[in-house]
Amino acid sequence: MTIESSMYKNHEIQDEKFILEYYKQEHPTIQTSSSQIAWDIDAGVTTLLPTMQTDITLTYHNKVLIIEAKYYARTLQHHFDTHSIHSANLYQIYTYVKNKAATDPEKDVSGLLLYARTTDLIQPDNSYQMGGNTIGVKTLDLNKEFSLIREQLDAIVQERFYQNLDSTI
Repeated sequence: MTIESSMYKNHEIQDEKFILEYYKQEHPTIQTSSSQIAWDIDAGVTTLLPTMQTDITLTYHNKVLIIEAKYYARTLQHHFDTHSIHSANLYQIYTYVKNKAATDPEKDVSGLLLYARTTDLIQPDNSYQMGGNTIGVKTLDLNKEFSLIREQLDAIVQERFYQNLDSTI
Protein backbone atom coordinates (compact mmCIF):
# COMPACT_ATOMS: atom_id res chain seq x y z
CA MET A 1 0.00 0.00 0.00
CA THR A 2 1.34 3.41 -0.85
CA ILE A 3 0.93 6.71 0.91
CA GLU A 4 -1.40 7.89 -1.86
CA SER A 5 -3.95 5.17 -1.09
CA SER A 6 -7.50 6.03 -0.11
CA MET A 7 -6.84 4.69 3.39
CA TYR A 8 -4.66 7.72 4.09
CA LYS A 9 -6.71 10.23 2.13
CA ASN A 10 -9.86 9.38 4.09
CA HIS A 11 -8.22 9.08 7.50
CA GLU A 12 -8.17 11.96 9.94
CA ILE A 13 -4.50 12.98 10.00
CA GLN A 14 -4.74 14.77 13.35
CA ASP A 15 -5.05 11.46 15.11
CA GLU A 16 -2.45 9.15 16.63
CA LYS A 17 -4.17 6.24 14.85
CA PHE A 18 -3.11 7.75 11.53
CA ILE A 19 0.54 7.72 12.63
CA LEU A 20 0.17 4.17 13.99
CA GLU A 21 -1.36 2.92 10.73
CA TYR A 22 1.18 4.79 8.65
CA TYR A 23 4.07 2.98 10.33
CA LYS A 24 2.26 -0.39 10.14
CA GLN A 25 1.70 -0.02 6.40
CA GLU A 26 4.81 1.81 5.26
CA HIS A 27 7.41 0.18 7.56
CA PRO A 28 6.40 -3.49 7.88
CA THR A 29 9.83 -4.51 9.24
CA ILE A 30 9.18 -2.37 12.32
CA GLN A 31 6.85 -3.91 14.91
CA THR A 32 4.15 -1.29 15.42
CA SER A 33 1.52 -1.22 18.15
CA SER A 34 -0.34 0.80 20.72
CA SER A 35 0.85 -1.10 23.76
CA GLN A 36 0.45 -1.13 27.50
CA ILE A 37 3.55 -0.70 29.61
CA ALA A 38 3.88 -2.52 32.92
CA TRP A 39 4.70 -0.53 36.03
CA ASP A 40 8.12 -1.31 37.52
CA ILE A 41 6.78 -2.10 40.98
CA ASP A 42 8.92 -3.64 43.73
CA ALA A 43 5.99 -4.26 46.08
CA GLY A 44 2.47 -3.09 46.69
CA VAL A 45 -0.99 -3.21 45.24
CA THR A 46 -1.12 -2.07 41.63
CA THR A 47 -4.90 -1.99 41.14
CA LEU A 48 -5.09 1.78 41.69
CA LEU A 49 -2.26 2.64 39.33
CA PRO A 50 -3.35 4.04 35.97
CA THR A 51 -2.84 2.06 32.80
CA MET A 52 0.13 3.22 30.75
CA GLN A 53 -1.23 3.00 27.19
CA THR A 54 1.07 4.30 24.47
CA ASP A 55 -0.18 6.01 21.34
CA ILE A 56 2.50 4.30 19.26
CA THR A 57 5.26 1.85 20.15
CA LEU A 58 7.79 1.02 17.44
CA THR A 59 10.23 -1.87 17.90
CA TYR A 60 13.08 -2.73 15.57
CA HIS A 61 15.55 -5.36 16.76
CA ASN A 62 16.57 -4.26 20.28
CA LYS A 63 15.40 -0.63 19.90
CA VAL A 64 12.05 0.68 21.09
CA LEU A 65 10.60 4.11 20.35
CA ILE A 66 7.50 5.19 22.27
CA ILE A 67 5.66 8.04 20.55
CA GLU A 68 3.02 10.18 22.19
CA ALA A 69 1.15 12.33 19.67
CA LYS A 70 -0.17 15.64 20.99
CA TYR A 71 -2.47 18.20 19.41
CA TYR A 72 -2.79 21.60 21.09
CA ALA A 73 -3.55 25.11 19.93
CA ARG A 74 -0.10 26.06 21.27
CA THR A 75 2.83 23.67 20.97
CA LEU A 76 4.54 24.94 24.12
CA GLN A 77 3.19 26.03 27.47
CA HIS A 78 3.70 29.65 28.49
CA HIS A 79 4.38 30.97 31.98
CA PHE A 80 5.08 34.67 32.10
CA ASP A 81 7.61 35.14 29.28
CA THR A 82 8.96 31.60 29.39
CA HIS A 83 8.12 28.84 26.91
CA SER A 84 8.52 25.19 27.84
CA ILE A 85 7.33 21.72 26.93
CA HIS A 86 3.97 20.84 28.45
CA SER A 87 4.93 19.45 31.86
CA ALA A 88 2.33 16.68 31.95
CA ASN A 89 3.41 15.45 28.50
CA LEU A 90 7.08 15.31 29.49
CA TYR A 91 6.25 13.50 32.75
CA GLN A 92 4.10 11.04 30.79
CA ILE A 93 6.71 10.12 28.17
CA TYR A 94 9.47 9.95 30.78
CA THR A 95 7.37 7.60 32.93
CA TYR A 96 6.58 5.39 29.94
CA VAL A 97 10.22 5.20 28.85
CA LYS A 98 11.65 4.53 32.30
CA ASN A 99 9.09 1.83 33.14
CA LYS A 100 9.52 0.14 29.75
CA ALA A 101 13.31 0.22 30.12
CA ALA A 102 13.10 -1.21 33.65
CA THR A 103 10.69 -4.02 32.73
CA ASP A 104 12.39 -4.86 29.41
CA PRO A 105 16.10 -4.24 30.19
CA GLU A 106 17.50 -5.85 27.04
CA LYS A 107 15.85 -3.12 24.95
CA ASP A 108 17.25 0.31 24.13
CA VAL A 109 14.18 2.43 24.91
CA SER A 110 13.58 6.03 23.86
CA GLY A 111 10.58 8.32 23.69
CA LEU A 112 9.24 11.06 21.45
CA LEU A 113 6.65 13.74 22.07
CA LEU A 114 5.28 14.48 18.60
CA TYR A 115 3.27 17.68 18.48
CA ALA A 116 1.18 18.88 15.57
CA ARG A 117 2.96 21.99 14.30
CA THR A 118 1.22 25.27 15.07
CA THR A 119 1.80 28.84 13.97
CA ASP A 120 3.83 29.55 17.14
CA LEU A 121 7.21 31.15 16.46
CA ILE A 122 9.03 28.63 18.66
CA GLN A 123 8.74 25.01 17.52
CA PRO A 124 10.54 22.30 19.50
CA ASP A 125 13.00 20.01 17.79
CA ASN A 126 15.13 18.78 20.65
CA SER A 127 16.57 15.63 22.09
CA TYR A 128 17.49 15.09 25.73
CA GLN A 129 19.45 12.38 27.52
CA MET A 130 17.48 11.68 30.71
CA GLY A 131 18.52 8.97 33.12
CA GLY A 132 20.20 6.96 30.38
CA ASN A 133 17.41 7.24 27.81
CA THR A 134 16.74 9.63 24.94
CA ILE A 135 13.58 11.72 25.05
CA GLY A 136 12.82 13.75 21.94
CA VAL A 137 10.36 16.53 21.21
CA LYS A 138 9.42 17.32 17.61
CA THR A 139 6.63 18.84 15.57
CA LEU A 140 4.87 17.29 12.61
CA ASP A 141 3.68 19.83 10.04
CA LEU A 142 0.27 18.56 8.98
CA ASN A 143 -0.36 21.55 6.71
CA LYS A 144 2.12 20.28 4.13
CA GLU A 145 1.54 18.11 1.10
CA PHE A 146 1.18 14.47 1.96
CA SER A 147 4.56 13.59 0.46
CA LEU A 148 6.20 16.01 2.92
CA ILE A 149 4.28 14.56 5.88
CA ARG A 150 5.59 11.19 4.77
CA GLU A 151 9.17 12.52 4.72
CA GLN A 152 8.76 13.82 8.28
CA LEU A 153 7.43 10.48 9.55
CA ASP A 154 10.10 8.50 7.69
CA ALA A 155 12.83 10.74 9.13
CA ILE A 156 11.76 9.75 12.66
CA VAL A 157 12.34 6.03 12.05
CA GLN A 158 15.42 6.71 9.94
CA GLU A 159 17.02 8.63 12.81
CA ARG A 160 16.05 6.15 15.52
CA PHE A 161 16.43 2.79 13.83
CA TYR A 162 18.63 3.11 10.76
CA GLN A 163 21.11 5.94 11.34
CA ASN A 164 24.09 3.63 12.00
CA LEU A 165 23.27 1.05 9.33
CA ASP A 166 24.60 0.96 5.79
CA SER A 167 21.16 0.32 4.35
CA THR A 168 18.23 2.66 4.70
CA ILE A 169 14.52 2.25 4.70
